[in-house]
Amino acid sequence: MPIVPDAKDWTWVLGTPCPECGFQASACSPSTAPDHITAMLPRWQAVLRRPDAAVRPDDDTWSPLEYACHVRDVFALFNQRLHLMLSQDDARFEDWDQDRTAIELDYAGADPATVSGELTARGEEIAASFSRVPESDWGRRGTRSNGSKFTVLTFSQYFLHDVVHHLHDVSG
Repeated sequence: MPIVPDAKDWTWVLGTPCPECGFQASACSPSTAPDHITAMLPRWQAVLRRPDAAVRPDDDTWSPLEYACHVRDVFALFNQRLHLMLSQDDARFEDWDQDRTAIELDYAGADPATVSGELTARGEEIAASFSRVPESDWGRRGTRSNGSKFTVLTFSQYFLHDVVHHLHDVSG
């Protein structure tokens, strides 16, 4: 059964701590992103080892497995977008329908062990990408299809909130 899409614009977390997960964007940067990411990977692996990882808590909420698939794909997508921002002036990001992706890639039917390995590999890739960003590039810009504008700095903060928040969602 498909989940009702989340239509919120989460960019507000760049200026206000998230009351749900406690994430504070101002405390993060591209230089702190690698440590944040690598610290979360074992926690995601533990979530995916749970016997009930594929069970939805209710009809309107993804299972921990589905959240992990989403985070795996967020790692890959944001890595691509980071590279765009670093290689193109005023990069533009294509729209991404995360809910359609969940259905097309059958998040609900994925193998937790496979997802764990993929999530870890993609997490390590984006951590390495952030580790190579010099502070002189933190002001480079990118624009999302809905018009939201980011610098590499705010992009790293927005990205980290997504991953932290979803780990919170699954009590990781």
